[in-house]
Order: sequence, then structure tokens, then C-alpha cells
Amino acid sequence: MDTIASLFSFITYPVSWIIVQFHSLYGAVFGADSGWAWGLSIVSLVVLIRIALIPLFVKQIKATRGMQALQPRMKAIQERYKNDKQRQSEEMMKLYKETGTNPLSSCLPILAQSPFFFALYHVLANIANGKTIGAMDQQLVDSAREAKIFGAPIAAKFMDSPEKVEALGASLTDVRIVTAFMIILMSLSQFYTQRQLMQKNVDLTVKTPFMQQQKMLMYIFPVIFAVMGINFPVGVLVYWLTTNVWTMGQQMYVINQNPTPGSKAQDQYLTRLLKHVTSHGEVKSRGKKKVVAAIVAKGPDRNDNERKFITALTKQGLAAQADGSVIKSVEATADSDAASGGAAKRQQPKRQSKSQRQAPGKPSSKK
Repeated sequence: MDTIASLFSFITYPVSWIIVQFHSLYGAVFGADSGWAWGLSIVSLVVLIRIALIPLFVKQIKATRGMQALQPRMKAIQERYKNDKQRQSEEMMKLYKETGTNPLSSCLPILAQSPFFFALYHVLANIANGKTIGAMDQQLVDSAREAKIFGAPIAAKFMDSPEKVEALGASLTDVRIVTAFMIILMSLSQFYTQRQLMQKNVDLTVKTPFMQQQKMLMYIFPVIFAVMGINFPVGVLVYWLTTNVWTMGQQMYVINQNPTPGSKAQDQYLTRLLKHVTSHGEVKSRGKKKVVAAIVAKGPDRNDNERKFITALTKQGLAAQADGSVIKSVEATADSDAASGGAAKRQQPKRQSKSQRQAPGKPSSKK
């Protein structure tokens, strides 16, 4: 790990400088040597990095949508070469190349964060050894070296020897309890994020190698992080746990507001949208209008969720328009009026009395 981290030493100065700036802010509140001041500085570093990576995240979403648009063609390839897995894979790769899509696009944010992650590891490793690095002078290094989060120094690791932990002014038991707890949270948050993606935001009608890869990552990534986590300093665990929580929240927002077509999340979103439209009689927000307009533009190519949404609107006497608005449907109203008129015509006559039922021309039995 130290060797890999040293490869990113070129970025240690900006990373350490950012931490120092945040530390000066939090140090004024919690105290310069407080673990909270140093811990929150690392959390703020993560937030700053993730905000900077939002454009890349948007690009990732667009790439994922491109993959979804290709799914009908993927399904056709699967059907055509269902008995020839090698040819099926070759045709899939050819399709990716022709359309410029990349099934590994979901890894972009992780790859972009890697230099910062290893740079932080390099900074904390130097702090543990009492060495100055980047923008951190000896006074700041000594302060960070003794800062503790729940009794564990931010530079300590689960696998550190009792002597090394003692040199940092802490007990091995405290360090292992804190690091083990953070490793478990880190792995669980990673698993939940991936599971949420697979269960709610994937179109399960088409089986692709990409989906199989994502399913595999759901189980492999948490195990990898758990194994690697025992060699991460507490500060790095704070970094990775924070970025996992950010990713989980960011993904929840995307799933709720911009779900993948054909997914369970889209069905839930359109159900909420239908309820909103029937309650207000119109589509108010610009984002919702874009969704409705996209569904209208698809025409016969709509998926099951979208067809169900359009059908439900029609039953409510509403019609979606090309601009995303919803108006009262003339046809639905006419059908309703016709149905009510037909019911009126079929109305049963009033029940007659015995004397009324007797026909006037019928002779009486009385002589």
C-alpha cells in the first residue's frame, strides 16, 4: 500500500493544504489538537472532492442511460446467439464500440477519487511516523499525530503493533474496536449502495454482461474493502466511510428523481407522478414535464411502466402532451358521456301496480 501511495505523492501537497485550511477553521471551534477538528477536516475534504466530481457523475448517469437505450438491441443479440456465448460476447463488444458506450462507466467516480485516496494515505503514513509532508509543518504533524477519534489516533491502523499504538498515545484495544466498527460500516454501506442499484434501478427484462458484473461487484467490493480496511489508518477509514455515505445519498436522489427506464424505481416514480397529476390536474415542475414529454415521444416503444402510466392517465380522463403538459382528454370525456347516456337509455321502467298491469282491452273475468 505504501508503494502505491508513493506513486501519487505529486498530489499530496494540495491534499495536505486543503486539510490544513479546514483544520484552521475547525480548530478554532474544537481546539487545534482535537480529533474532531482533524476528523471533520478529512470529511470536508471528501465533500469538496465529491462536489468537484459532480460533472463526472452526470457523465456517468448519461453513459448508463446510453446503456439502457441499447438494451433492446442487446436482447436481440442474446436471442440470436443464445447458443453461442462467445459470438454473443463479440457482438456485444462490437455494439459498444459502434455506439461509443462503455459498460465500465460506473467505475469512473471511483477511479477519479483514487489519487486523492492514496495521497491522503501517504499524508497519514507520514504523520504516523512524525514526518513533515506537503503543507504540514512539524507542529501540525505533531498535533495530527496525537489527535484521536473515539480514543483511536487518526494515523493508527488495525494491524499496528502494540508498541506503535502506544507511541501514538493510545491503547491497541481502542484502536481495534474503532477501526473494526468503521470497517464494518464501510463494507455495509458499500453493499447497500450496490444492492439498492441492482434491486431498484436496473431494467431486469434484459440480462447483460454489465448486469452480471454489477451483481458480482455487489458481493466482491465489500469483501475487498473489509480485507484492505485493516491496513487503512483511521483517517483513511473516515475518508472512505464518508465517500460511501455520500455515494449512497447521491444514488438515492437519482433513483427517486431520475430512475432507469424499465426499472422498479421508474414504476414507483411514475406512480407518484400519476398521483400528483390526478390531484392537481397538471404537471407543475419542469423536471416532471421533461419526463412526461420523453414518455410521449417514445410512442409504441414505451416500456411496461410507461404504458401503464399513459393508460392510467386515460382512465382519469387526462392526456399527456408532447410538451410534457397534461390536459383533459376529450375522447375520455366523450366515452364517459356516452357510457352514462347508454346507461340512462337502458334504465329500467318503474314497477307498475296490479291494476296498471291489466291491459285495457283485456276482458274482465267478472260477468
